[in-house]
Amino acid sequence: MNSTTKLHMPTRREAVVNLTIGSLALNGICRESSAQPASAATTLCPTGTLRAALIASNPVLVTRHVDGSVGGVSVAVARALAGHLGVPIELKPYDNPARYNESLNADDWDVGLAARDPGRAEHLVFSATFMEVDNGYVARLGAAPTSADDVDRPGTKIAVAQGSAPHAVLRRLIKNAEIIAVPGGFDAARDALASGKADVYGENLHLAHRIADALPGSRVLMGRFNVVQMAIGVRKRATSALPTVDEFVKRSRSDGTIQKAIAQAGLRGVRIP
Repeated sequence: MNSTTKLHMPTRREAVVNLTIGSLALNGICRESSAQPASAATTLCPTGTLRAALIASNPVLVTRHVDGSVGGVSVAVARALAGHLGVPIELKPYDNPARYNESLNADDWDVGLAARDPGRAEHLVFSATFMEVDNGYVARLGAAPTSADDVDRPGTKIAVAQGSAPHAVLRRLIKNAEIIAVPGGFDAARDALASGKADVYGENLHLAHRIADALPGSRVLMGRFNVVQMAIGVRKRATSALPTVDEFVKRSRSDGTIQKAIAQAGLRGVRIP
């Protein structure tokens, strides 16, 4: 250093100004880093509340309590997502898959917790899968099929919930048997078999086992015809929020949130992917 060069020592006023500028810059960085979750919440929930659609007739997703309230895996996931976003939640249950599908045309909810169904992709983008569900058959007393592979035969009648993911799959798979669409839910499924209207009912294996437990002589057939991936459907208007939802789903799979909900609902034939 040249002996004539003098170091500049900032005055007190300069030091205060520099400190203020640095603080403002740091605060700006902090605000920017915390803005992403708020932005995702605003995009996903324009009303300020997470409106979550549920299919109430599907016991794999929704558990109905005696007081009329609902619980189950989809409710637990929806509540956890609202907590992750820092917003209140409004549950919007639909009686069956057909009613849920009809609601896709109206922007009455923000996310739907149901099957990743290509038929719903016109209105929704889907998160990572939070639960996989095996689809199979329960057969009435005296029905001929002995396994899932034996069902697609001439003369066999297959009942399935109208508008459900299994309904869409069976319409693609079945070539010889007859498909009979019925309202979703336990009662309609049991009645279709008990009355002889159908020989088998195609659904998730949890519901199939429930029907077999309640209908003397009925049995769950060996094998399955499909695996349904349950995901969070996000309105296409909020596609930019999907990475935040994906991050939430992956965390919920690993931290025990979903496994705990599955255990509490006593589900069979399901798993975390």
